[in-house]
Amino acid sequence: MPPGNTVSSEEAETKRESSGNTFSLENILGADHENIEHPTASKEALTPAGGWDEETVQTRVAQGFCVECEDQPAQVFCETCSDNFCEVCFAAQHRKGSRKRHATRPLAGPHDKRAKTEEGKAANGHAVNGDEMHIDDAAEEDSDAELEQPAEQASSSAKIDIVLSAQPTPGSAVGEWFVERSKFIPLRLTLQERKFLRLLEAALNVSEYTDKIDTLGFGLSKAKRIVQQIRELCAILSGLVLSADYKQGQELFQDRDFASNEDFYQNIFELGRRHKIMNPDKMRSTYGKLIYILQDSQTPEVKDLLGFSCVKPIKTVHSVLKEHDALDLLRDDLVSVATKEIYSDGRTRREIQRDIKSKERAIESLADKYARHGLSEEQVRQCLYSIGDNHAFLRANRDPCERMIAHLTKHFNATQAQDNKRSLAIKNGKGGARLTHDHSKQYAYVLQSLTLWREILHDMFHLWMLAEADLLNENVPYRLRDTGQGLNRVQAAPKTSRMMHAILNRAQRSIGSWVGSSVIHMGDHNVPNALMFIDKYSQVYRILLPICNTLEQIPRIVENPALRSYIDDEFGSFDGLAREILGDFFRHGFDGSGAGNYFDAGSCIDGRLTSAWNWCSTLEKKRFFPIFLLSGFIGFDGDW
Repeated sequence: MPPGNTVSSEEAETKRESSGNTFSLENILGADHENIEHPTASKEALTPAGGWDEETVQTRVAQGFCVECEDQPAQVFCETCSDNFCEVCFAAQHRKGSRKRHATRPLAGPHDKRAKTEEGKAANGHAVNGDEMHIDDAAEEDSDAELEQPAEQASSSAKIDIVLSAQPTPGSAVGEWFVERSKFIPLRLTLQERKFLRLLEAALNVSEYTDKIDTLGFGLSKAKRIVQQIRELCAILSGLVLSADYKQGQELFQDRDFASNEDFYQNIFELGRRHKIMNPDKMRSTYGKLIYILQDSQTPEVKDLLGFSCVKPIKTVHSVLKEHDALDLLRDDLVSVATKEIYSDGRTRREIQRDIKSKERAIESLADKYARHGLSEEQVRQCLYSIGDNHAFLRANRDPCERMIAHLTKHFNATQAQDNKRSLAIKNGKGGARLTHDHSKQYAYVLQSLTLWREILHDMFHLWMLAEADLLNENVPYRLRDTGQGLNRVQAAPKTSRMMHAILNRAQRSIGSWVGSSVIHMGDHNVPNALMFIDKYSQVYRILLPICNTLEQIPRIVENPALRSYIDDEFGSFDGLAREILGDFFRHGFDGSGAGNYFDAGSCIDGRLTSAWNWCSTLEKKRFFPIFLLSGFIGFDGDW
């Protein structure tokens, strides 16, 4: 070793000893123990090592973008944080605690300073932004704002407002509502496509894909196992096509090459995804298997081994009309008449027939007007029928939320209970509840939960498209993990989470107050991936619709004298019966119960749905359960 280096080492040792940082018991137990270094430790050993749970170093955010989501234009500058935020991120990060009083200024307008006071009032006595949040003291202490990572979908909130706004009434100007809405409405399957759908479902039913891939076994590498299973599925499909259509099957078998038939496999997988989005109650045992197959096929290693891609974009009403330059169809005021749902409740046959004829005339008029080369009249009708299918979906899934909100406001007072039977108060530990709310707080908690469900279901097709985009994103890998409910694919869902936070922000603004936590679980052990998230909220109507139908059947049930006598003796009156059913659901369907432990239970966004499912599982123990049976109730998974 050169002499110069020896001297330097000795000098460094002398300096370390003089500074009191020697490796001794006295210094280890002293106040400055963090600066103690072992005398024989190498430089690499003193460098902190990163682990699997260490956060990667964040790259610098591009100029003009939000510091939180990093992909949306910044709209607000927080002078206290010295950071730029988009509107949704700023609202979520600064809606409570000391952050609520941070001074801000808009980036896209005059840079006049604006202070957000704790009361949220400006000098003239009006609210600054109209979205003042009143949070529980317990939620204030939890400070869950730091747990939320929201961002806004698209570059402006205007598009979200268009999608979530009310549907134009027949005869009114439709504007851009149908144009924006149609971007997320899949095209209805044709008769020929339905034949291939049956073949796809048959192939998926016999496939054991997830049993052989999502295991912690040995043997071939996972990529080779995936390729083997996908090729086996494609071979089954080819065999089924050959048996159903010999001529087309011969074409598939001509070269015995999967890559040369890429378009066929892409189309057959796409129509399965399209059918599921339009009909959430279909393909319940096969859709998850299909998505996991496509998810694995998107990884670069599998793509190279497979030789082709299995994924193509979903065919929507907007994409079909845009391809043929016929988007003006969606701006025609007749669209609202041609796609409206015709109800029969409380209407005469003459009125129903009149609406049917006007709808048929509107469809034929639009088909004749906008048909052109490459876009037949039948395709135009198909687009209109697809929009009508979306309205039918909203009626079955979103409308029960609105009906339950109407029952809540009709039978219960918002501020105080008139008597004990009309009280919605719950207490932790009583009746299985894990929350403590007085009547007014529980009323607000139920109202905001139902409102949020309504907004989510109103835009479910949009969320489903984003969920598939997250699941099939080759740049967002998943990891197989035991979440306490078996092995699950845990994967982040940035696009779905961004849209969900935008919907949550909209719901908070419309209500004006928020009780409990607003944390959205996504990509963790509670909700492993976007598929699980979509599956949870597509089941809301299965909970609410049987309750709504039972309440509507009570007036018919009391027409029977014997049943009326039974109801009067047990519940006082049929109004008392309705209040007891609703009161029990509003109390114990929203009490934070249902999780396996206290850490996963509570008032978070997904926990509210868990509590509702828990109430459904205890329905047969309720004293009003016979009324459900008398109204035709089969089960929460039955057909209504």
